[in-house]
Parts: sequence; C-alpha cells; structure tokens
Amino acid sequence: MATGHTHAVSTTKVFVWVWSFLVLLTFVEVFFAYRRMSLELMIVILLGLSVMKSALIMAYFMHLKFERLSLVMTLIPALVILICLMFISFPDSVRIHQLTPR
Repeated sequence: MATGHTHAVSTTKVFVWVWSFLVLLTFVEVFFAYRRMSLELMIVILLGLSVMKSALIMAYFMHLKFERLSLVMTLIPALVILICLMFISFPDSVRIHQLTPR
C-alpha cells in the first residue's frame, strides 16, 4: 500500500554537475591558498568556500535536499557551533603564522 509520500530522485547528470562544481571549488581553494594576500582575507575566503562545499555535499550526496525542513533545521545549530569553534582557534593560527620565520 502506498503512503502517498513522493521522493524526488536526482539523476546521474545532476550528481555529475554537483561533483564537477565541487572539484572546481577545490581548485579555487588551492589557488587562493597559494596567493599572497592577508591571512585574514584568505581564511575568510577559504572558510566561505568550504561552507559552500559542505552545503552541496549535504544537500545532494547526503540527500538532505529532499528531507523535511525540521531535519535540516537540526543541522543549523551544529553549523553555528562549528563556526564558533573555528573563530576560537583563529587567533592561534594567526599567532603561529606570525611566529614562522620569513
């Protein structure tokens, strides 16, 4: 007996496009990692790109795009805690960067 719930199924073409975009974002991250720019700007750019990549992975490869909103909303506090932990360790990374000989 069918329950009436429909589940949208992504095609292989969608997954290939998402995977290609993830590879492109990885190349952009590597490019910015080797650029000479201020450390703060580089970390903000790399963190932003990493959040984009993790959102794509969660939405398509973990199939959260098709889940109920309540399940997705449980992940938001985890993301906020993760970002707070990154900012807690941010001063240490700047200090270590300043201690390295140039």
